[in-house]
Amino acid sequence: MSADVRPSSADDELQKLFGARLDALHASTAGSDPAPALVRALELRAFLALTEEQVARVRDRVHADTAPQRDMGELSADKLRGDAQWLQAALDARDGYRAALAELLRTMPAPAASRPVRITQHRAVTTLPPTATPAATRTGSTATPGR
Repeated sequence: MSADVRPSSADDELQKLFGARLDALHASTAGSDPAPALVRALELRAFLALTEEQVARVRDRVHADTAPQRDMGELSADKLRGDAQWLQAALDARDGYRAALAELLRTMPAPAASRPVRITQHRAVTTLPPTATPAATRTGSTATPGR
């Protein structure tokens, strides 16, 4: 299953923030000039979805191995220690992706202003006549310098 269609814990928040369903958000990034914040958010969301799936797999495996109906002779402390290490690694990754996504969403521009508008302003350059002094021009005074 592609990470684009796997559910993640961030899906509802992303859909609310960007005002569209995930499939529409993914489609909008296929255009010629997608919003960089959206591209990054969807990439982090995909990593988060994969990691959350890993957490669920290890959790389910531990639950199955420790189910009440299982023969206690099949329990292995080594196997459970290995699963605990896998679970810790997956939880650390999940927490990292969630924190990165939260930081991105916190610092990105508002969705309506996600594309900066470039305004080019041309300034007319005025030159002073060679006889005018800058002080006289600023104050409108005809006083001579040094007095």
